Amino acid sequence: MGLFDTPPLGPGPRAEVRIAGLNVLVEATGCADLRTGTRPPAIGDTGAELRVTALGGTRARIRASWSLPCLDAAAYWTPQSPQQPWIPPDWLPPRTTSLTRDAPVGCLLGPDSHNILSYALAETARPVQIWAGISEETGEFGFRVEQDLHCGEPLRLLLDTAPQHFADSLAGITAWWSAQYPTPPAPHTAHRPVYSTWYSHHQHVSAAEVARCARQAAELGCGTVIVDDGWQTADTSRGYATTGDWEMDPQSFPDPAGHIAEVRANGSSYLLWYALPFLGRDSRAWTRFADRVLRYDEDLGAAVLDPREPEIRAHLIDCCARAVEEWGADGVKLDFLDAFFVADPPPPGPRADCAEVHQGVRQLLNDLLRRLREANSAVLVEFRQQYISPALWPSATMLRAADCPMSPAEHRRRIADLRLLSGPVPVHSDMLTWHQDETPERVAAQLIAVLFAVPQLSVDPARLTREQRETVEFWLRTGERHAAVLRCGSFRPAHPELGYPLLVARAGETCFAAVYARMAVPLPGPGIRELLVANASTHPSVLIEPAGEPEHVRAQAFDCRGRAATAPEPVRLAGVRAVAVPPGGLLHLTREP
Repeated sequence: MGLFDTPPLGPGPRAEVRIAGLNVLVEATGCADLRTGTRPPAIGDTGAELRVTALGGTRARIRASWSLPCLDAAAYWTPQSPQQPWIPPDWLPPRTTSLTRDAPVGCLLGPDSHNILSYALAETARPVQIWAGISEETGEFGFRVEQDLHCGEPLRLLLDTAPQHFADSLAGITAWWSAQYPTPPAPHTAHRPVYSTWYSHHQHVSAAEVARCARQAAELGCGTVIVDDGWQTADTSRGYATTGDWEMDPQSFPDPAGHIAEVRANGSSYLLWYALPFLGRDSRAWTRFADRVLRYDEDLGAAVLDPREPEIRAHLIDCCARAVEEWGADGVKLDFLDAFFVADPPPPGPRADCAEVHQGVRQLLNDLLRRLREANSAVLVEFRQQYISPALWPSATMLRAADCPMSPAEHRRRIADLRLLSGPVPVHSDMLTWHQDETPERVAAQLIAVLFAVPQLSVDPARLTREQRETVEFWLRTGERHAAVLRCGSFRPAHPELGYPLLVARAGETCFAAVYARMAVPLPGPGIRELLVANASTHPSVLIEPAGEPEHVRAQAFDCRGRAATAPEPVRLAGVRAVAVPPGGLLHLTREP
């Protein structure tokens, strides 16, 4: 059955509301009446908010449905990298968003990346079901959202049909969410490049190895070290059966506080990894909590703890806080929070103090962050795709792209998707890694793939060749020098339906672009004094296209290691012009006075 064949929700009130040029059908069951209302543009001059409130009952299910002709559409964007973008059929099952899974937002967009329709819901903690797809019979693109609410609570839906770049529509949505979830600025240390032990060492970590790598990574330009899985166990089989106690392995890390102090003496921040939801069957905590879990996963050798239990929350908070309070760490990397999402969780136990899992997770993270900040006001907390809900923004200082080792194309897609919806939280790349014999040009391509995020490296610094090292140092320096543009500027990713072959950011008089395929980079308007273009393609030049009249600029190119490839020279741009830039290199254009 397709979206357009769905029967009515059930016995209950219905209404039709006209908003943002669309007819929205609203239905409810479990209540006696509906109250609907619209608000004027909620974000700048575009977008309008629909509120639907169920009345005369205890708990209701509310549905909102709408459709529009699928004209000039190229993609349907959601945050679910890499399961997009395409034009989905309407018979696909719904996606469910919740506190620790995805976000209730989507955008139908055209071939020039313009917005056709963007939508978002205010509810980003409780589960929301979303259907979207094209009707094969009519060519209409339909949407439906459903949410369970207490009567008296409004379903709040934002719709935006403004013909603008889809990034502008999503920026408006994040501004709408930011008003609901005020988030303090992240500490400056959250913006520093990171060295992670995961791909370089996996579970084979020790105090001596971490200290060596941290020192050498700091020489490359990294300001933070994340010690990933392995610090809490002597078992290197890559399972999770030993998770749950969260004590440093006494053989590999005999003096936790002394070891962390040694690493921090280099000026590096220090974070420890926690698979927070997991209770391993070989842990001591197993006998204490095994009967209070949401589910057990035989492949992982671990269960998912039930955060509705205050004793479980206290245990997890104590474990994480020990790293900061006793050992002197600067923060924690919280992994697998999406494991808390269970489609059909068991009923809460007799010792639970909240009915819903998302309530327990939220209480856990709020209490944990409060405790950590009491010990260190600039504490660092890393989350990862897919737990990117705006309701979690106040609990995180870093959002990392989900794992995609040695896949630069996927890496840039995930980072672009995160940048579009991260609000005030800095976006980090997945850890970069490559074969030890990789060419410096392809190393540069990986670094350029993550140029618009804070880079995380996970290659043993001691195994870098001289050429690889120079490449890493050059691109890390470039990223830091232009961080205000690359990571904080106005972000314009082009053509999600093609995998974002061009990414552009602007701030002040500077524009920075990265091109990943053979396509022209538009020369910005006269308010931009300099344009930098990173060449992640395999072509020895990049295409520059002036907006109108011919222009004279001064150009200089650098190779992937930062060495001058051309001397500064005047270039006349009249129509599309190929300008020499080595693969993996950087082009610097400045407008002539």
